[in-house]
This record gives sequence, C-alpha cells and structure tokens, in this order.
Amino acid sequence: MFRRTFWFTAGAAAGVWATTKVNRKIKQLTPESLAAQAANKAVEAGHKLKDFALDVRDNMAEREAELGDALGINEAPDPELAPQSRFAVLQNTFTTKQTKQLKQPKYLENTRYSINNRNEDH
Repeated sequence: MFRRTFWFTAGAAAGVWATTKVNRKIKQLTPESLAAQAANKAVEAGHKLKDFALDVRDNMAEREAELGDALGINEAPDPELAPQSRFAVLQNTFTTKQTKQLKQPKYLENTRYSINNRNEDH
C-alpha cells in the first residue's frame, strides 16, 4: 500500500512539473512574448553598439593625442618664430542693374568661405 501511494505521488508531481513546463514554453512562444524578446534583444544590441562607439571615440582621441605629441603638433609655438600669416578672403564683386556700377570687393577677415558660396555642406 505504501509503495502504491509513493508511486502515485511521484507520478502526480511529475505530471504537475511537466504541465507547468509546457505552459511556460507555450507562453514564451506567443507572438506578444516573441515581440517583447526581440525588442529586448534590440535594445541590448543598441547598448552594446553605443558602448563600442564610445570606446572607439575614446581610443581615437587618445591615439590622436599620442600622434600629436610624437609629431610635435600639440606643443606650444616657439615665441621666437614669426606668427603664421593669415590670408584675407575677397568677397565676390558684382554689378547691380540699377546703378550699373561695379561694387568694390569687401575683405572678409578670418573666414574660410565667401558670402556668396551656396554650398550647403560647409
């Protein structure tokens, strides 16, 4: 009698365990659960990609500093040397229809581009 009770209890426990395991797996395979898992994986991949990009940026700045030191770019300029010359940029000249006169060019100090440069990439 005791033997039958033991095996009946063991069978019932195994049945409950198997049912619980199957129900969990079924819930994991629902479309909502799969979408949530995919979203979590995407967020995790995004964090890893961001960490990678930050590491690359930090190492790039460190390497640029090393190269600058090796090439002497980061050193202060020698006060005995003459300062570098700067070039003034001329604005394009044009004539107006009303006055029919050629306007004098203007000097633009410390600029890389003229005012009439229509390139949007600068």
